Amino acid sequence: MTYPTAVRRAFALAGLALMSWFDVLVELLAFALLCVGLVFFLPSAILWARGRSRRTRALAGSWCGVEVPDPYRPEPPEPVRERDGWYRDGNQLFKRSWWIRVNRRINWVMDDAAVGRELQWQLVNPVAGLVLVVATVLSGPRALRGYGRWTRWWLGPRAARLRAGWRHRHSESLGHQIGIFVLGLIHLVLACAQLVALVLPFFPALVVASRTVPDTARREIHNWTGVRIPRPYLPPPPLPVPRADGLFQVGKQLYEEPWWPVQRARFRWITRDPATWRDLAAAVLVPVVSAVLLIPTVVLTFWGIGGLAALWAGRFISGWPAAQQASAHYFEVIGLPVVTSLGPALAVTPVALAALVLGLAPTTWLARQQARFARLVLGPTEAIRLAQRVRRLDQTRSDVTVAQAAELRRIERDLHDGIQSRLVAMGMKLGAVEALIDSDPAAAKKLAADLRAASAEALTELRVLVRGIHPPVLSERGLLDAVRAVALDSPLKAEVTGSLAGRVEEPVEACAYFAVCELLGNAAKHGAARRVTISLEHGDGLLRVTVTDDGKGGADAARGSGLRGIERRLGAFDGTLTLTSPLGGPTEAIVEVPCQLDPEPSSPKTSTSSETA
Repeated sequence: MTYPTAVRRAFALAGLALMSWFDVLVELLAFALLCVGLVFFLPSAILWARGRSRRTRALAGSWCGVEVPDPYRPEPPEPVRERDGWYRDGNQLFKRSWWIRVNRRINWVMDDAAVGRELQWQLVNPVAGLVLVVATVLSGPRALRGYGRWTRWWLGPRAARLRAGWRHRHSESLGHQIGIFVLGLIHLVLACAQLVALVLPFFPALVVASRTVPDTARREIHNWTGVRIPRPYLPPPPLPVPRADGLFQVGKQLYEEPWWPVQRARFRWITRDPATWRDLAAAVLVPVVSAVLLIPTVVLTFWGIGGLAALWAGRFISGWPAAQQASAHYFEVIGLPVVTSLGPALAVTPVALAALVLGLAPTTWLARQQARFARLVLGPTEAIRLAQRVRRLDQTRSDVTVAQAAELRRIERDLHDGIQSRLVAMGMKLGAVEALIDSDPAAAKKLAADLRAASAEALTELRVLVRGIHPPVLSERGLLDAVRAVALDSPLKAEVTGSLAGRVEEPVEACAYFAVCELLGNAAKHGAARRVTISLEHGDGLLRVTVTDDGKGGADAARGSGLRGIERRLGAFDGTLTLTSPLGGPTEAIVEVPCQLDPEPSSPKTSTSSETA
């Protein structure tokens, strides 16, 4: 590449880079529309902006000699119409497929880590383009190759980081603090609207619609900080049932249409639900407490960043004389001297760095405190939690009965078709041995040998059957070792980590064990996974088993009978299955069962360890 060609290409890349800010402007406008409920524009805007990114990748390959592959996840599949003519998405049915398609594309775009990196690249790329022009004029084609590598670092595929650094983790926690505060402000605005509409007929509908904001806060707080906030609301009232004469009765009043009884029942449901009024209180308290915890970290962090920018960035851009006035006023508020040269700037720099570190250091702890306070006001009270548990046990009782009956039928079928048939055949052969033992001893010996082999096969089959009912290793060694044993039998490369300081109750052990077996089988058969990690822990009266595989994703508990069976099995113990399986993977299944550990000395040793099978 000649020098004039390199300079010409650098100017072209810089011009293309300047257009990135226009892409950012369009995406911010689409995000603003998303905030007011117009969700259709943001995926389109992001996909439209990818056109310029693809053009830059292509130019990086052809002009800079650095190939930059696409980092995006594969597109979601098209919805498939089922036999009954409906389209299914989770537990919902749709007559047409457009909403499922839009929803999948929104999740596909928003869950892709490459989108965030691409947005950052769009912000800094214009500056990099201007630097590229200067560097190319000074150094020639080498600058173009450096720009290509820089583009590949931003826009190319990047392996997932197993552990983020200190700066990344605490910056992220600061973002979480700000996110909780912003969600609290949005909740406050909607709470004011609810109070205004308190005496209006659409008050129940407004309250139900507004609950999406606290629900979002509960979900995101759990994702950000790990603090789970259960949903505290009472279930909606059932539809009114007409009398024999077709009228609907409410107290002593009869109605010809169900509209008014429905509205009356919904109003009573909303106003008598304590969670409605707790939500209104939370709308005021969460922003106030969040602001108290957020302001010190924000002030220190941004003061430190501003100080570093005033000391160094300003000098590179405008030089010492222009930056001197800004830095003097900046540090004057805390009594520091005016910085007029390089020496005082080096002396004051640790102060700005210390402010930055002091601002970021407590953000993780403060974000968890914000989450715990939100759980206090947005979560259920003890009475509500007990009532919810009673309702859930009542709902799952029938599922447990069906599951137990199906398990008994399976055992009966296995005994009838397997062991019983072998025992009948062995009895017939014993009769033949008895008849031949005097007349033909050699044939009798041969039959006896066959009988010994058949008895060994029957014993093996019986052991397999017993292992399916309750594995001996589970009874003898406990859940952790039983999971390790099943991981060794798995065709996947499995790693088991965790620590249990005692034995879990036997029924809970069996429930968790068979749930892990089913999840491992699904990962191998349906997920096309190669590696799987299994983590077991117990805390706060909850046994948590996390199974993560690197398969293709797309698992849906509503469509899989095996996953549905796990939910039914867990329902008997008030347990839950949380499944996260985006298209393209990975799949993470979290099994949680409330239980207590039995720290008896006779319990098996369960030290903290990990093992790869």
